[in-house]
Amino acid sequence: MAKPRDELLTIPQVLNELPGVSRSTFYRWRQLRKGPKSIKLPNGSVRIRRSEFNRWLADREDAA
Repeated sequence: MAKPRDELLTIPQVLNELPGVSRSTFYRWRQLRKGPKSIKLPNGSVRIRRSEFNRWLADREDAA
C-alpha cells in the first residue's frame, strides 16, 4: 500500500491556521528558529510539511 503524501503548506496556508499571527512575525520566528521546520524550494518559495506543522503546534501546546 502506498504511503500517503505529506501535504506541503504555503506560508499563507500556515498563517490561515494561526489567527492573529502576522507574516512578519512568522518570518521572525523562522529567523530565530522558533517556527516549524521549513523547506526552501529552488525558486525561493517556502513550504512546511503538514506533519511538521502539526508537530510544532503540539510542542507549543505542551509548553503552554
